[in-house]
Order: sequence, then C-alpha cells, then structure tokens
Amino acid sequence: MDALPKPEIILTHESDLDGFVSGLLLQRLAKHLFDTDVPLEAHHYNSWKMREIRERSGWVCDFSFEPRLDKIDWVVIDHHATEAQPKTARFIHDLQKSATLLCYELCQQNGLGSPELDRLVKLTNVGDLFLESDPDFVLASDYGNLVKTYNFWNLHALIDGKLESLLDHPLLQVMEVKRRIEDPLGLEWSKKNVVELSPTVGFVDTVVGNNNLIIHQLLDEQSIKYPVLITLFRKGNNTVIVSLRSRNGEALKVAETLQGGGHANAAGATLPKSVRNIPDALEYLRHVLNPAPKKAINTLESAFAGLELKQ
Repeated sequence: MDALPKPEIILTHESDLDGFVSGLLLQRLAKHLFDTDVPLEAHHYNSWKMREIRERSGWVCDFSFEPRLDKIDWVVIDHHATEAQPKTARFIHDLQKSATLLCYELCQQNGLGSPELDRLVKLTNVGDLFLESDPDFVLASDYGNLVKTYNFWNLHALIDGKLESLLDHPLLQVMEVKRRIEDPLGLEWSKKNVVELSPTVGFVDTVVGNNNLIIHQLLDEQSIKYPVLITLFRKGNNTVIVSLRSRNGEALKVAETLQGGGHANAAGATLPKSVRNIPDALEYLRHVLNPAPKKAINTLESAFAGLELKQ
C-alpha cells in the first residue's frame, strides 16, 4: 500500500452514520500513522460545495470526488458515482462499499481492526447501502437513525469520539421503540399526505416514524405515482434540509438541480438561507422543479423589450 500523506484536515459528510463513522475512523488512522490529532470537519452538501479547499493536504470521506480536490497530498475515499477522474490526488473508490468500509479497510491494513469495529462497520455498510436482504438491516437502520435523530456533533459528544461506544448504546432502545410503535402509524398517515411538487416529484409529509423506511415503503406502493419522493427537515438554525429517495436512479438528478448530491437513489440538499420554513420550502421547490417554458420566457422578454422601445 502506498503511504498516505499527512493530512492537515479530515472532511466528512455530516448528515448520516456513514460520514460519522468514516470520519472518526480516519481520525484514528491519522493518529496512528502520524501521532497527531487531526481536526475533523463535517459538512452538509451545500456547505461542502461552498467550502474553499485552502489546506495543503487533507483526507475527504463520503463526498464525491470533484476537480477542486485533485491536488497533491489530498486523498478522497468515497463510494458515490462521479465522472471526474483524478490526475494528482489519490482516489479510493468503490460503488459497492460504503465510505466507512473503505476507510476501515485502510485501518485494517495498518493493524487497527477489532471485533467491535468489524461489527459497527458492517452495520454501517448495510444501512448506508440499504441492503434490505441482509438479516441485520433493521438493526442497521436503528444505528443509522442515531445520527439523524441526535445529530452528528451531539452524538460525537455523547460517545466522546469513541466509536466502540456506539455498539449496544442505550439510545438504540429508543430507536427500537420508535420503529416498532411510530413507523406503522407514520406510514399510514404519510400515505394520505403526499403532495405533488412536479409531475415526477412528490413531497411526503411525515409526523412520526423513520422517514427513510417510510419513504421506501411508499415507493413500493403502486398507488404512489411519483418516481421521486422527498421529505423536508428544518434544523434549529432554520436551515431546511431536503432528503430525496427513488428506486431507479432519479433522486440524484433532482438533488443536483437543488445543488445537492448523494447516491442515485438516496440524495440530499440544503435549501438557500432565504428558505426558512416548510411552506416556503414547498413554494421554492415548485418553482425550481417546474421551470417556465423557454418559449414563454422569450415571449416575455420580447414583450418587455417592445415596451422599452415605445418609451
């Protein structure tokens, strides 16, 4: 294995367990290789796209490789589809493995594996790749919900950055009860509350339950006509997050329209700061997802031009 460059920063995805575990694994690996505590920085898709790459070196996990990362002494470890190809950066990429599994393989190559991490990485991989046929899928979904429910840095504080502490954490009992009681109630309610945003995108209102599982169950319902379903979540700072799901690869295309990213069937985006609540978000999404026909725009421009000439 080629030696990894010493990173000034480790950058990861803030929104899910895959970014959480992979980021902490890379911190551990950097400590082992270079005997230093490398700072970890987590981002949602929109803040990530706006972040300047100012450090001389860095490791990035659970974000798609892109040309701005193609620098000497930069390493990108990811599993999202990308058309960009590195010329100078090191790119560790596999569509069939989560970022967590890819990072853990690096850890194992450096003697940092353990039975506890084997188990946690396996659960993270099953949940992030949505491997429904795996016998651990339900439990993996409970683990995944820890980050979505308690948020990245709150969970980090609770376990004091020690990944092994996540295994059999007491909060998993809360996730299990929520799944058993809330999911059936949430699914039945959400079935009746799907709103059209465009001919191909539906907004699913949710009140209780695991949004991810509810959306995937709705996508399997023949009565739901939209190939892409989204949910909205407003954070404490009034930032509105969009989560998009599909079955045949349509979600990522819609996410990219919203300046977001992710997987083909599981993607996300952060709406502009001017969108501060759910009603505003719905209005914004209808506008973006239903652009005015080009002909109509040209006609309007011609009309305004004619008025200016008359004046």
